[in-house]
Amino acid sequence: MFFQQMINGLTIGSTYALVAIGFSMVFGVLELTNFANGSFYILGAYLTLTFMNAMRGNFYVAFAISIIGTGLVGALMDRLTLRPMRKKGAPGIAAVIATIGFSEIINNFALVFFGTETKPFPNIFKVGKIRLGGAIITYLQIIIFVVALVLMLVLSLMVYKTKVGKAMRATAQNTSAARLMGINVNHIITLTFFIGTLLAAVAGTLVAMYVESVSVGLASAISMKTFAAAVLGGVGSLPGAMVGGILLGLVETIVAGYISSGYRDAIAFIILILVLIFRPAGLFGQKTQAKV
Repeated sequence: MFFQQMINGLTIGSTYALVAIGFSMVFGVLELTNFANGSFYILGAYLTLTFMNAMRGNFYVAFAISIIGTGLVGALMDRLTLRPMRKKGAPGIAAVIATIGFSEIINNFALVFFGTETKPFPNIFKVGKIRLGGAIITYLQIIIFVVALVLMLVLSLMVYKTKVGKAMRATAQNTSAARLMGINVNHIITLTFFIGTLLAAVAGTLVAMYVESVSVGLASAISMKTFAAAVLGGVGSLPGAMVGGILLGLVETIVAGYISSGYRDAIAFIILILVLIFRPAGLFGQKTQAKV
């Protein structure tokens, strides 16, 4: 029973980690809390389902169109709303409110075009399972974990080993200095939003397939869980986002299995409060000192 819960927790936790990485990337570059992440998560799932139905079940093409399309919507959010605010020197809270507003636009768009009821989502990888001791591991669980792990590794290599990643880190450290070094800061920020929302779309599609359903109501829950995972690992830290997401998934699944499934969503808030009280910087975050 415990081993089965651990497997389920790793599956869900790896998808939380994907969304938390995108969240941490945006925060690391802009110091902006992007509360639209959960909306991009469900948008990716809905678009995959829509294109898959239109293409008579061609999942792979539908999936590719969905994640790229969702990434472009994320880039568009930065281009149309956040970039003008940066040019005018608007306070950070204005940008946070803008992401909340954009989230509501996406949620209401989903309600209008997809309806309020939960939509069934086909599991195209329901092809078998593996028995390991007393636990059952489905091929979809293996696929979700492997896809999440590969994307995390690729993204880490991009951020820490490529020129684009160096430009992202330079922009995060000092925007003015990055501009002086010839970095197009606006393009780097837009690219960061594109990658972050693309990861959310991947996670949304994988989870919708795992639970075989998707609904607009998932947006608010996943936003808070992503935030909790990022804070747990250390906001702005990619390794921290990975570990935080997986730990949150494990704890959530164990609590649901051994205590009550009614506490599944509450555990994210409990973890968030505890981390903010006892270790505000998170597991991998570093304390910063204010300069006088």
